[in-house]
Amino acid sequence: MRLPRLVHDAQPDLTGLWRSRWPAAPPIGHLVGDPYGEVWVRFHSLPESKRYPDDEGEYAVVLERYNTVLDELFAGQDVHLVTSAWTTGPDLPRRRPRAGHWQTLLVTDDPDPRFRTHQHLFVTRRTWRRGCLDRLLRAVADDAVADVLITDTLMRRVHHPYDGGADVLLTGPGERDRLRGRHADWLSRHPDGF
Repeated sequence: MRLPRLVHDAQPDLTGLWRSRWPAAPPIGHLVGDPYGEVWVRFHSLPESKRYPDDEGEYAVVLERYNTVLDELFAGQDVHLVTSAWTTGPDLPRRRPRAGHWQTLLVTDDPDPRFRTHQHLFVTRRTWRRGCLDRLLRAVADDAVADVLITDTLMRRVHHPYDGGADVLLTGPGERDRLRGRHADWLSRHPDGF
């Protein structure tokens, strides 16, 4: 697989921090887990690996699972919230999140400019508290928002919520095993954890 290419870096210190901790993957949610299996765990959002919630009771389960893990990772700490927007050109989209532009990556380099894809990453810093991202996490659960990352400010831990679950990168295999053990009933039955 061809990795995205950096086109514009508006926050080189943040990029340097990411690269020092996670050099084998760009800060794109669906790509972060692959090279880091020794510190990666995936949790499913609903029982029996159901992907999408159908009612308010299931949304409550999804949000409880997201918030429980996020609390264990970041309670009371400042976090970086990374969100994305996509365009066919390198210019920032007119409508974008209320966050600072971090970087722009060329993710699909097609000879036809109509089919090129640039992913613009935006970052904001906030103090984590349970429920503070519920609206966003609900949109993620509905697949209305994608490639969200939540990290501590040193980027030692990464939480990537997606429709159906969350991929989590931790500081080492021991921490990963302890978190996985606390929530064993949220794991996939697939032997590779997918």
